[in-house]
Amino acid sequence: MELRKSNRSQAKIRIALQGASGTGKTYSSLLLAFGLCQNWNKIAVIDTENQSADLYSHLGEYNVLILKPPFTPERYIQAIDTCEKSGMEVIIIDSLSHEWEGEGGILDVHSKMQGNSFTNWSKLTPRHNALIQKILHSNAHVIATVRSKQDYIIAEKNGKQVPEKIGLKGVQRDGLEYDFSLVFEIDIHHNAYCTKDRTQLFQTSGPLKITKEVGEKIRGWCEQSSKLLESGSRIEETIKSIDNLEDLHKFYKECENGSEYLELFTKQAELIRKSQLINPFNFHRNGK
Repeated sequence: MELRKSNRSQAKIRIALQGASGTGKTYSSLLLAFGLCQNWNKIAVIDTENQSADLYSHLGEYNVLILKPPFTPERYIQAIDTCEKSGMEVIIIDSLSHEWEGEGGILDVHSKMQGNSFTNWSKLTPRHNALIQKILHSNAHVIATVRSKQDYIIAEKNGKQVPEKIGLKGVQRDGLEYDFSLVFEIDIHHNAYCTKDRTQLFQTSGPLKITKEVGEKIRGWCEQSSKLLESGSRIEETIKSIDNLEDLHKFYKECENGSEYLELFTKQAELIRKSQLINPFNFHRNGK
């Protein structure tokens, strides 16, 4: 086991867009995707919504993979693999709800299984979790749309009482939002509310419209994360490449935030001592 300093371990974003039918989840996903990569040819839509992704082909020449029933977790994983192998930078899963409630999805399979319900869930949960882990560890940005169960309220409009469609609970397993960095709830007026934000980009903002500029803002956060990781990796590689205490001491004094890597400097100093059989070097005292 090794104790290390914390860092952003993931430069790829995981975004969930949740809303009722007609709220613009697919369209919003495409705008976000373009903002993230600036290249329609590097965007793929895994379409379970009866080819609804093709409705927006006027936006650009993005790629579409039609996923038909059965909507098993394994088929979703295979679709993601296909997109990754094709070099896609952004993968849109439209929608993730079919894996849970669609034909051949988890609930459909569970309803047809015989025997103890609890035991049956122990067989299905690992399959569902495998898909979630595939999303989390993808080398592409992933945007997933999630259907909301629909309901209607009576609202006043132009002095008249009219029914208005609203979204309720997402059609997916409870707790799905914990696996995403950003979660947007979209209403029938296409207003997006950020209900989960690990990036801290939208914590103080009210409802917004999803545009490519929102995607560009998220891309900036991801690129900053990547630069921090690359910088940290270069520092660690440099420390490990130094083979004498004088240069190690000098690099420590010159290194910005060198104290954050004190443990690694100390470990390298001890390795050098052992290899050169010299007198002990008190790195803590001389390194400051």
